[in-house]
Amino acid sequence: MSVTARRLAHIPPTVFSEMSALAVRTGAVNLGQGFPDVDGPQSVIDAVEVALAEGANQYAPGIGIPSLRAAIARHQHRHYGLDVDPDREVVVTTGCTEAVAAALLGLVDPGDEVVVLEPYYDSYVAMLDMCGARRRPVMLKAPDFRPDLDELRSVVTDRTKLILLNTPHNPTGTVLTRDELQAVADLAIEHDVVVVTDEVYEHLVFDDARSTDGHVPIATLPGMWERTLTLSSAGKSYSFTGWKVGWASGPAPLVQAVLSAKQWLTFTSGSPLQPAVAHALDHEPDWPAALARDLQARRDLLCEGLSAAGLAPRVPEGTYFATTDISHLGWADGREFCLALPERAGVVAIPTQGFYDDPDAGRQLVRWAFCKERDVIGEGLRRLAAADLAR
Repeated sequence: MSVTARRLAHIPPTVFSEMSALAVRTGAVNLGQGFPDVDGPQSVIDAVEVALAEGANQYAPGIGIPSLRAAIARHQHRHYGLDVDPDREVVVTTGCTEAVAAALLGLVDPGDEVVVLEPYYDSYVAMLDMCGARRRPVMLKAPDFRPDLDELRSVVTDRTKLILLNTPHNPTGTVLTRDELQAVADLAIEHDVVVVTDEVYEHLVFDDARSTDGHVPIATLPGMWERTLTLSSAGKSYSFTGWKVGWASGPAPLVQAVLSAKQWLTFTSGSPLQPAVAHALDHEPDWPAALARDLQARRDLLCEGLSAAGLAPRVPEGTYFATTDISHLGWADGREFCLALPERAGVVAIPTQGFYDDPDAGRQLVRWAFCKERDVIGEGLRRLAAADLAR
């Protein structure tokens, strides 16, 4: 007897859990799942201890504690010049993953068309399927992983309900340029479309992209604030991925739609963690930039080592990740390669074919994480260099 609901039965388990379990089981170096090896600022950890001692142990308001919502509003103004009302235009979520889920559940009806960049972070597909949405992909094609603006224009129509963006983009590391975002904005305005933008890697942008536009929130473009819901979190910017404290900001009706769904998901998010994240945003504002500089050095270490091992990657402009094409190695696909890699080389990576509607599009692509300590990256690279990686 099948007991799983039909809306979930065809959605496979997340590949991140599978590959991380494989790393634990085999003792392999985990260059797969994107979580850092080192925690964020000590002052932020200390702030949790203070909050615990001072009684922040019961339900927080569902929308988030006032001090964190105010800190998020100040963050948006400090970095992007956006004036955000913390009482009406911010909601705290249990990580950006819940922000995505609540945004889609709150804004999308069955049958609605949603335009989304492909490859996708895997929770997008799961949530769009749960909403009954009709997914309309715009592919970031290898090897450059940039959107085809003509394809975008052909996909966004008067039937489009929502555009779901992700920049900096996981898994490709692409940072959308101002011109690319302007093309999205023009279409959203022309067709009266809401944009939901996942900017969880907003501060993890490297010199390659900073020398041009850097990270540009689409909400800052003319005519876009009133139709844009911006999602982010402290997990990536401050290296506290396990805390799962995120947020959505934007015009009050869009934030209210998120809250209308969130109240039936988690209702509220970790009470003692919220004042600590407020402390991070207000008192450690320069920490993410220092993290980005350090990650850039680790990115370069990983990419140079992968090239030396015959796995030349596309050098990412942001995020934690670099992507390689393994076509020349003779494997049927990236999944077969990644399942064999722990035995062949003692390393775990992530196959990206599951992030595409058409598995042939990403069949030979593999994602590597560089948010690890340098000696961990170095050990993984030594193992790869010494291994026979051909089928």
